[in-house]
Amino acid sequence: MIEASPHSLIEPSQKQEPVASLSGPGGSHERAAQPVMPARSHRGDIVFAFALAIGLYLAFHVRDVLILLYVSALFAVVLSPVVVGISRLKLGKRSPGRGLSILILFLVVALSAGLFITFALPPVLRDLTLFVRDLPTEGPQMLERLRRLPLASHINIGALNAKLQGGVSGFAGDVFSYVSGWASGLLRLATGLVLTVYFMIEGETAYKWSLSFVPEPHRDRLDRTLRKADVRMGKWLIGQGALMLILGVVSTVVFLALHIRYAYALGVLMGVFNIIPVLGALISMALVILAAASDSLSKVIGVCVFYGIYVNLENSLLIPKIMKSSVDLAGLAVMIALLLGSEFEGVLGAMVAVPTAVLVAVLLQEYGQGSQTAPAASGTPATPVART
Repeated sequence: MIEASPHSLIEPSQKQEPVASLSGPGGSHERAAQPVMPARSHRGDIVFAFALAIGLYLAFHVRDVLILLYVSALFAVVLSPVVVGISRLKLGKRSPGRGLSILILFLVVALSAGLFITFALPPVLRDLTLFVRDLPTEGPQMLERLRRLPLASHINIGALNAKLQGGVSGFAGDVFSYVSGWASGLLRLATGLVLTVYFMIEGETAYKWSLSFVPEPHRDRLDRTLRKADVRMGKWLIGQGALMLILGVVSTVVFLALHIRYAYALGVLMGVFNIIPVLGALISMALVILAAASDSLSKVIGVCVFYGIYVNLENSLLIPKIMKSSVDLAGLAVMIALLLGSEFEGVLGAMVAVPTAVLVAVLLQEYGQGSQTAPAASGTPATPVART
């Protein structure tokens, strides 16, 4: 048997392993030649490391702009379901387009904010002013009544009163610092509103452009995951906002009926703190009980009875109706997100902390705990891999 020389068929510039012959009973068989992979160069790794370091350096210096862009995009994502709902309304025989729906949404938000500032904010500010003014004299009296409660005899009332007075002076200093920074805050707010409008109008185009950088085998899965997170974030915000509004309004009405001091301010705190699971209710109710205890024991009993009834109604009726289709986010995750967000960017960070936690939870559920999909190759459909 005559075999052709490998060098007669392969050009000198080509490199290939020699073909090994296998002899068997049925004749000779040749093993497929495997090409030799060239050694990987470290030049690309070095260039990538330098580019990553420069990108991180630039991102650190423009972090305020990046945070503002992220917050605006997140608000646009959260408000998108509301815009879609408005666009489905029938105005005569026609439905409003996306631009008109966004305009209607912002008009409703501006009108609601104007009504709140005109009618609801003055009583709240008046109650807060009275609270800060009366605390140096009313505080020791409330703490002295606290000593009469069972298991409260071991509390150091003097030290607690000193901390209370120091907290009042610190609160006044914080208010002054916040007022001095309102000018820059209003400018950032206006910029954020403009960016939110742009993201809501052209967000779909920017979203598709960003997805184009993702490799084709993973693009569809990432798209489905992000759209699922979009829906869940919108539903969570609407549901949680409804629960906060209901508790705030009902609490204010009940506190006014019971003639609780600082009823407006305490009602607002009850609604705002409802975003924090368990701990928020404990903090707000502790303040309400202290305010009620400054008058009479009957008011304390009335406040406790009201909150017990409301908690049962919320758990049995409101939460199943309002939050049934929302994301299942653990209370501990909400608290951690609020702490990290407030530490990172103050009030603005706390506002976007929970939607960000929802996004992270959906991504972890899909890529960390969900079923993994093997990438398709050579036209073969992807095969699901069972979760272990």
